[in-house]
Amino acid sequence: MDLVLTILALLAAVIAAGVLEKALRLPVPRPLVQIGVGAAIGAVGGLAVPLDPDVFFLLFLPPLLFLDGWRIPREEVLRDKGPILELALGLVAFTIVGLGWLMHWALPAMPLPVAFALAAVLAPTDPLAVMAIARRVRFPRRMMNILEGEALLNDASALVCFRFAVAAAASGGFHLGAALMEFLWVAALGAGIGFAAAWAASRGRGWLARAFADDGGILILISLLIPYAAYLLADRAGASGILAAVAAGLTLNFMDTTALPQAHTRLRGTLVWDMIAYTANGVIFVLLGEQLPVILGRADAIVAYAGADGRWWLAVYVLGVFLALGVLRFVWVWVSLHLFLFRTREAAPKARLRLVAAMAVSGVRGAVTLAAVLSLPLLTATGDAFPARDLAIFIAMGVILLSLLGATFLLPRLLAGCEMPADDADEGAEDAAVVAAAKAALGAVERLQHVLAHDNPRADRIIQVAGQVMETYHRRIARRDGEQVEGGRWADGIEREMRLAALRAERTEIMRRVRARELGSATARRLIATLDLLEARHSGDT
Repeated sequence: MDLVLTILALLAAVIAAGVLEKALRLPVPRPLVQIGVGAAIGAVGGLAVPLDPDVFFLLFLPPLLFLDGWRIPREEVLRDKGPILELALGLVAFTIVGLGWLMHWALPAMPLPVAFALAAVLAPTDPLAVMAIARRVRFPRRMMNILEGEALLNDASALVCFRFAVAAAASGGFHLGAALMEFLWVAALGAGIGFAAAWAASRGRGWLARAFADDGGILILISLLIPYAAYLLADRAGASGILAAVAAGLTLNFMDTTALPQAHTRLRGTLVWDMIAYTANGVIFVLLGEQLPVILGRADAIVAYAGADGRWWLAVYVLGVFLALGVLRFVWVWVSLHLFLFRTREAAPKARLRLVAAMAVSGVRGAVTLAAVLSLPLLTATGDAFPARDLAIFIAMGVILLSLLGATFLLPRLLAGCEMPADDADEGAEDAAVVAAAKAALGAVERLQHVLAHDNPRADRIIQVAGQVMETYHRRIARRDGEQVEGGRWADGIEREMRLAALRAERTEIMRRVRARELGSATARRLIATLDLLEARHSGDT
């Protein structure tokens, strides 16, 4: 019963944070409000949440990583694979080595493996936290795509490195050559298991979709279980469950843009996954706030362990790590963008320095960092207390808070009038897809008109309705815009049947263009979502 009450209290805290943000119109992103609510709960007694590291890691990370891979705009990521890989892989290694050595040098009480583990915890960025800030300031679209691609891949690479560093700290031994070979093995095996799990789920889902076309709940539940199945299978095989969850999401992304077969199932599945992402991230930030009073209560013990003279040194440690992290990221972003973006464009951005600074500040730490640092083991292999665990958690929490505050107040100023080098292919592909979908709809309506009007006493009415429906699409082709059909209730069954046939023909054409790599998956999802909403509304599924 205590566990149930704790879960309900966490959900209520997430709701309270959302209500406070909306009601008070607070000029801060939602994660900071959630942290504040959690801190208030912790200050009045807390929830006494038993944070088992392994359970915490398993509960929150697989669905978040899987969802990142499933929804990431694949064409945009492939187009900007150079800077994304530089940031997601090169910057992670640069951060772990550079920041790890620096923290060990500045804090001799922190063993080198623990310093590397903490650096690996701080390496991944949180796109959801940035998106919360992006609601108040306009991000260049291409910049957001790069940040999302970086966050997906750096989660996996950093957390795998984190696992190795923790194992070295817990066992007291580390051999670079053996660790590198093991890293390659567990990474390849984890990715393979994730691919196999997603492929099997996709094939099974196809059979179930035919057998249970009217029961979308089964298909949605399968999608919810995929990340956990991939993670647990990989973990049981001794591979990387993190990479398995990411690989499963990416596999479904590349196999199928829509992932769920029926319009009403896709709509419900999207709502379910949005709720899970919102809830998981919200609970993590509430837990961060709830743990703050506990960690601050251990400040004296942490100071004594670090060999410092007073509590104020803890603030110095946090600020120093935050600034070092920012400098490392700024340097790497500068090099990466000049190698892959600026050098190949004739028209450079208006303010390169501000753009690089904005990319650096956008590296906000959030849910993944917190989940990973709280998963540090309590004991080593010999049964001793894990070294510098509280110090690492304190520094990680401080850096999360500073990165959120820094992005909140600096990004609006840095991004004002700042643009990325544009790619006009996206807009042209969307215009072409809209026109092609409209033409497909015209063909579907015309064919249905001939079928319905043949030997039908209401042939005049059928022809009239078909003309009205086709006129809608002729206007769209003339304007080349994405305006959908009228949202009101359609006059009768004939009109509804023709409208639905047109919508399905549009969606079929959009899906064909995605499979042919003529249209980006992110654009396709947006167009299909609008079509699904109209189809579900007028076919009686909502």
